[in-house]
Amino acid sequence: MPAKPAPIKKSAKKAAPKEEKPAEPAPAPVPEAAPAEEPPAEAAPVEAPAEAAVEETAPAAEAPAPEGPAEEAAPSTDAPAEAAPVPAEAAPVEEPPKAPTPPPPAVVTSAPQNLSVDDVNDTSVTLKWRSPENIGSGLDGYTVEHCKEGSSEWVAANKELITSSRFVISGLTTGDLLNIRVVAVNAGGRSEPVALAQPVTVREVVDRPKIRLPRALRSRYVKHVGEQINLVIPFIGKPKPVISWTKDGQPLDTKKVNIRNSDKDSILFIRKSEREDSGSYEMTLKVDSFEDKANLVIQIVDLPGPPASVKLVDSWGFNAALEWTAPKNNGNTEITGYTIQKADKKTGDWFTVLEHFHRLNATVSDLVMGNTYTFRVFAENKVGRSESAAVTKDAACIQKTVPAEVVVSCPVGIVYKPLEYKEHDFSEAPKFTAPLSDRAATVGYTTKLLCAVRGSPKPKIEWLKNQMLIGDDPKYRQINNQGVCSLEIRKPSSFDGGVYTCRAKNSLGEATVACKLEVRQVIIPDEKDRK
Repeated sequence: MPAKPAPIKKSAKKAAPKEEKPAEPAPAPVPEAAPAEEPPAEAAPVEAPAEAAVEETAPAAEAPAPEGPAEEAAPSTDAPAEAAPVPAEAAPVEEPPKAPTPPPPAVVTSAPQNLSVDDVNDTSVTLKWRSPENIGSGLDGYTVEHCKEGSSEWVAANKELITSSRFVISGLTTGDLLNIRVVAVNAGGRSEPVALAQPVTVREVVDRPKIRLPRALRSRYVKHVGEQINLVIPFIGKPKPVISWTKDGQPLDTKKVNIRNSDKDSILFIRKSEREDSGSYEMTLKVDSFEDKANLVIQIVDLPGPPASVKLVDSWGFNAALEWTAPKNNGNTEITGYTIQKADKKTGDWFTVLEHFHRLNATVSDLVMGNTYTFRVFAENKVGRSESAAVTKDAACIQKTVPAEVVVSCPVGIVYKPLEYKEHDFSEAPKFTAPLSDRAATVGYTTKLLCAVRGSPKPKIEWLKNQMLIGDDPKYRQINNQGVCSLEIRKPSSFDGGVYTCRAKNSLGEATVACKLEVRQVIIPDEKDRK
């Protein structure tokens, strides 16, 4: 067929400048590659596709065409070039299917944070840390590893991953020096490890012993005889301290005092306290070469005993003088006072004369003539009064006659001649000590008029309005209390204004006092005035 070689020659012509390269198999023709009317310079970028099209459609033209015929055929390429698009539409090129997008690669977490030692003893180490700042592709757990100082072999402490941020490495040997690290693990693998800054020695951590004595025990602790004592004294110290107690420098009597110790406190217990339990107790804590001591003073108090002795020193007139000595038993606390009582020989009843008396001597007065008295004295302390008292051996006899200005001694006794006193005359005419004051009142509002008067005998009080006696008018209420006179005017009207007078009189005279009362009307403005 003579009509089809022309496009092949055109392709050969366009491929002529690239003949220096080795020849490639001719692809199938692609007619869209180069329009015939375009100049050779603009068709240059399409030369490679044109070559591919020719290689696919013309396997017979495996060798490049000679340069001479291609140049001669160049003028006649316009007609075949116009027919080139027809075979391109008949054979479209299919693209191969795309492969599925692979998932993103797993991201490793960042290292755990703030690894620290929470506790150490002679067989284990307790660690704690915080989760990583960047989790990445999730967090499956942690691995705790350790190795001895000087070794590079890391041993996993947990067989399986742990999710907690706290872990106890147990089964360790006392005295080992360990380096410890923690690694976070997820789908992306192991994170960077976080390690302790310093190796850890496997041994019990020694905390210096410290007694935390309660504030109530820092001063003297006072209890009454028979009361229970239960003192809890907390302390700190690690390992568990050795605790010892002494009383006044001597070991405790375990029959009277019970001591119960725990890891955090020590309890001193006395079921029923006695005076002998008083003293200075010392608690000692000891951990290795460290120790701490605390001292507490316990005072068991009781009622005091009676005064050692009491005697009647003297008696005269209506008086008797007593002296006594302090009790031998003060109840283990200071004596705060004494109570003195007297008893008449006729009745035998005791009556208190003085209480909370601080001195060791006293004078009892106001005794009755003709009676014979016995006295007794009790001692007092903060617990209370002594159960028994010291009683005078001698009795004080108060004679029926008592001396006055003239005293005559006789075998029978003392003769009393009473003096005569002139009675004072308190009679007085009425006199106002607080006068009435002028005042103003409002219509409908109760008001009062007040004044004060004195006089003996008690004066009679009268009230007048405009010189007219008020009397028993129910509108008015008259009160006289201990010389204070008041007149209450109930809901006065404008007609109740005027001059009010208070008159006081008795057998020795009379006195008056007056005031002016003005009763005002409340004026309410009209609506027109308000506008």
